[in-house]
Amino acid sequence: MSGKVRNRSAANADSVPGSVSCDERILRDCHNMYTQPDSGLITIAQSVGVTLLPPRKKITVMLMGNHSAGKSSFINWYIEEHIQRTGVAIETQGFTFVTSGRKRESLTGNATLHLYPHFKPLQEFKGVSEYLGTEICTSRQKRFSLVTFVDTPGLVDGDMKYPFDVDQAILWLGDLCDLILVFFDPMGQALCKRTLNIVEMLNEKHGDRLRFYLSKADEAGGESDRQRVMMQIVQELCKRPGLNKCGFDMPTIYVPNTNKPSRCTINQTVQNTLNSLEKDCELISEAVTDTLDNDRQCSVGNRRARCKGCALGLLGFTIPLLMLAALVLGSLSKEMLDMVLGADGTESMSVYVFFTLSLFCTKATLSGKQKRQLQEKLEYVQEVVKSKKKELYEEYLRQSVGDQDMS
Repeated sequence: MSGKVRNRSAANADSVPGSVSCDERILRDCHNMYTQPDSGLITIAQSVGVTLLPPRKKITVMLMGNHSAGKSSFINWYIEEHIQRTGVAIETQGFTFVTSGRKRESLTGNATLHLYPHFKPLQEFKGVSEYLGTEICTSRQKRFSLVTFVDTPGLVDGDMKYPFDVDQAILWLGDLCDLILVFFDPMGQALCKRTLNIVEMLNEKHGDRLRFYLSKADEAGGESDRQRVMMQIVQELCKRPGLNKCGFDMPTIYVPNTNKPSRCTINQTVQNTLNSLEKDCELISEAVTDTLDNDRQCSVGNRRARCKGCALGLLGFTIPLLMLAALVLGSLSKEMLDMVLGADGTESMSVYVFFTLSLFCTKATLSGKQKRQLQEKLEYVQEVVKSKKKELYEEYLRQSVGDQDMS
């Protein structure tokens, strides 16, 4: 991988220090609402036994396909820097994270896992750590500051041996990525069975994240040649039951191309983040409400238990208790008690006393301070966080619609 720093254009350099896009600000604000130490949604959720994960400030896009499908070339074009090595040979043999940062830097496997702690389980795949890296560049082209690309090894059939279980590693990464771009090379490798098998398995769990592209369309000959290649690929994909679905779409792309994938990816992720924020608010509100309702029910149950215990105690608690106390203190022998009540009577009295005592046992309830704190958290989520979410959604929509369309 190239470690050289290319000079950026003056316009791009000027945009680095303080220029924050609306989408980037919305994602950052959503993240902050989760992670604030005292009033963050994660802290509030933990207090009622709910576990939440903060939304990532960036979206993660994984690129996969056969070798020489144009994955690395696409990344270089997107960020307008030559970060990833490209060529006909298998240049990408491991997993490379490509992200935007303050300065150009290359990170090894351990540093990568420190930067992305949620990817640490990759260490469980034997051999992956040695083939894991991160390329950080200063590009902010096409809103790259909101995106992290994951470049995967080129897939081939036959005797090619990988230094790790590439199939399982890609499937695992698919669980964490927001979008999966599948590139098919029209020059003979598009029908790679390994690629098709992995795509089919990914589709079972994450069909909504998959996007298919016929890459290098400019190298596929004329229009009729491209159509024939596409038909072959689509027919092969549709042989797989999970991929044989209505409305299958596979655009043809080549470098350079429009930035349509970036717009769709980022905008959809902003919407997903805002929608998740609303769902998590509802989840916390329900958990707090349930906790307060359960506490009220326990309080009512405790009062009933005390009343029943007192009533039964007044009726018949005194004499059996005195006799049992005498037995415990030794002034009345077990034999004497058996003579008076009989063996069955003694046992019945013990059960009766135990039952009467158990009626006084109450369930733990919240203190007044704890109930006030929960009520304050509920009001904070309902009034502050939801209002902030509404403001962020309106700010996001104003990028596309006019003020006259905003209610």
